[in-house]
Amino acid sequence: MSSLDWIILIAFISFVVVYGTWKTRGKKNIREYLLTNRTTPWYIVTLSIMATQASAITFLSTPGQAYVDGMRFVQFYLGLPIAMIILSQTAVPIFHRMNVYTAYEYLEQRFDLKSRILGSILFLIQRGLATGFTILAPSLIISVLLGWDIRLTILTIGSLVVLYTASGGTDAVNRTHLLQMIIILCGMLSAFIFIFKVLPPDITFFDATRVAGKMGKLNAITFNFAWKDRYNFWSGLIGGTFLALSYFGTDQSQVQRYLAGKSIAQSRIGLLANGIVKIPMQFSILFLGAMVFVFYQFVTPPLFFNPVEREKVKLSSYGDKFSSLEQKYGELHTKKQKKLREMLTALDNGNENEIASAKRSVDEVKKDELEVRESAIGVIKQANPNADTSDTNYIFLSFVIHVLPPGLIGLVLASIFSASMSSTSAELNALASTTVVDIYKRLIKPNATERHYLILSRIFTVLWGTFAILFALFANRLGSLIEAVNILGSLFYGTILGIFLIAFYIKSLSGSATFYAAIAAEIIVIACFLFTDIPYLWYNVIGCAILIIIAYLINPFIKSLGSSREERGQGRDNKE
Repeated sequence: MSSLDWIILIAFISFVVVYGTWKTRGKKNIREYLLTNRTTPWYIVTLSIMATQASAITFLSTPGQAYVDGMRFVQFYLGLPIAMIILSQTAVPIFHRMNVYTAYEYLEQRFDLKSRILGSILFLIQRGLATGFTILAPSLIISVLLGWDIRLTILTIGSLVVLYTASGGTDAVNRTHLLQMIIILCGMLSAFIFIFKVLPPDITFFDATRVAGKMGKLNAITFNFAWKDRYNFWSGLIGGTFLALSYFGTDQSQVQRYLAGKSIAQSRIGLLANGIVKIPMQFSILFLGAMVFVFYQFVTPPLFFNPVEREKVKLSSYGDKFSSLEQKYGELHTKKQKKLREMLTALDNGNENEIASAKRSVDEVKKDELEVRESAIGVIKQANPNADTSDTNYIFLSFVIHVLPPGLIGLVLASIFSASMSSTSAELNALASTTVVDIYKRLIKPNATERHYLILSRIFTVLWGTFAILFALFANRLGSLIEAVNILGSLFYGTILGIFLIAFYIKSLSGSATFYAAIAAEIIVIACFLFTDIPYLWYNVIGCAILIIIAYLINPFIKSLGSSREERGQGRDNKE
């Protein structure tokens, strides 16, 4: 990486930290610190919602996901617009009219204290762990670039975000989100444009899309329903809707973004705009990954993208064996380039027999390449049984570092850091607000001064930042980060959503029935994860549906038990 890249990267990170800390200093009370006195316009609400969801994982791991599995991950977002419409009509007006700081305050007003605490705890566990992932993603970049111990980079990145978030609260989050989204869009757009400049002169944009399509990387929508298939139209539409309803309607990291809106209308517009923009944005990032895949069909890619593990095996006693596999891989790749050009010629001629024959030839070489790669991964494991053999998260990073020109590398890396800092800051802010408002203020010290709660909010921001940093230190072996973070969310979101759906719409069910049903539903979802092959998007549907069913089944018994207790109590009163 050149000096120019380092200047761009360090200047941006420093500016965000200093700006976020200085511009939002001097908060006097908890309302100002957590909700910015409800003065946020709709476009900042939209950008803040997008920036909170679009962590560095989105821009680091999603292109790699498309490289490996094609664009079908975009179906994950198909339910988002539906969820945004529902939430803008239900959650937004309810939360605003009740003037709550957190979504979980509403649960106590609708049900009881134990339901509020359960919702808060489920959120704190899930979001506290997920924040660790958002710190880990950019730390991977620095550890690869500088050869630093990843533990040092996690500590550095996490500490920088904690600094300005603890200082300025929600206002610091919102103000920095605007800057961060600008640099994110500039960086990713620049990378996308440059891909086509580094393709071979005889490969046009049209050729690139045809290669990606023929090799199964443009499979954005698949209508065939398969229960074990993680990403198809139906899992995205149904499971994705439930996940988005839970994430944007019950996760405080998102709810806090539109609770800070100037009005119900401003918050609604912010949510709806996010629903309109998010799918095209994710499609573009996945398409970027598909084009990186095409680039590496005409330029030999690394046999294994993680440079740390690659260097370790080369320095081991298995180095010659790995080098031999690299040579074989390069020869196969040269052969595949020739077959790909033959396929493009057949496509130009429109001869279906020639196209089919060329496609078979490409697939045969591709199969041989995969076998060589599997052998290489086996060698890596032989050299180091504890090696991380998933390199999906390093694919786009490898392209950025080794292909992009000086200056542009720094810009793209700055955009990835922007995404990480924006998401992490919002999550820490939400974790602190939930801890202070729903746990500390409600259960421990309900009548303290505003200054006391303000100081505690800053302290809990630091404490949750420490927790997330510690988890990030152990989260580096979970495969594709974009999948890992969504799997983690799906373990909890269905249950939380079920609680809120009953609260919003099913007035006949009691708080106790909902509480016990939620515990049962969460146990069942975790059992599905541990003991079945059910795709994780369905956990959101399963958790929500089972909770509602169980609540309906046990509600009469709980009411009956409550009535019996009342009668016994009245009997004792009469005797007295």
